[in-house]
Amino acid sequence: MRIDLHCHSTASDGTDTPAELVRNAGAAGLDVVALTDHDTTRGYAEAVAALPRGLTLVTGAELSCRVDGISMHMLAYLFDPEEPALLAERELVRDDRVPRARAMVARLNELGVPVTWEQVARIAGEGSVGRPHVATALVELGVVPTVNDAFTGHWLADGGRAHVEKHETDPFEAIRLVKGAGGVTVFAHPGASKRGRTVPESVVAELAAAGLDGIEVDHMDHDADTRARLRGLAADLGLLVTGSSDYHGSRKTCVLGEYTTDPEVYGEITRRATGAFPVPGTGGA
Repeated sequence: MRIDLHCHSTASDGTDTPAELVRNAGAAGLDVVALTDHDTTRGYAEAVAALPRGLTLVTGAELSCRVDGISMHMLAYLFDPEEPALLAERELVRDDRVPRARAMVARLNELGVPVTWEQVARIAGEGSVGRPHVATALVELGVVPTVNDAFTGHWLADGGRAHVEKHETDPFEAIRLVKGAGGVTVFAHPGASKRGRTVPESVVAELAAAGLDGIEVDHMDHDADTRARLRGLAADLGLLVTGSSDYHGSRKTCVLGEYTTDPEVYGEITRRATGAFPVPGTGGA
């Protein structure tokens, strides 16, 4: 059983539509795929309608959080998307994305980069605009060769020359809100040091005590030593261990199913969730 619990569509910063994502997941031989767009659930209906037979969809979102000045992402699974408190917080984060992206464009202009808001908006389309869209604009202009090369201190990484902070949820509050909506929380790529500062293990322990369910260990941004360290941390704290591709379509080099989650862990996630249930495919269009 092959399970990929972290994927993005055009509802946020992926390049596959939700329908294309689930079709591609089925073609890649996955049995379960999670749709975890940034701070939004707008892709759910399209993904469900297109689900191929034999593929199960886990609905979720990747929540933008910040603790002690460090940006982090929280994967939330199988929560009630209409629960008012969590919905209001997601909308607050999402609504701050446009002024933030505009401010990054302005900073890039000050640095001599001729990027425009119209270019970034075209790249984002109907998705929730974010740094990957600005990074793609830099690739189009030939400023950097790849999207990943834009996420450095020279450009868009946390603290970088063109970085602008946005509203981000306190992760302890995120855990409370997701649990209140019947969902399950997993700390996404906690050891991705190339993206900027990472959350100390002492804070991960505090998050575990506050109800965090798991940490994403098997991920393209974690080398072997990091994965081993995080597995040990998860064992010490009684946290679930997940693995996933963090698929973004053609925007990043990762492929569907590059890393996967153990079926027993997936089963535990579904047992803990009360806000929603996995959706089995019945041969969508």
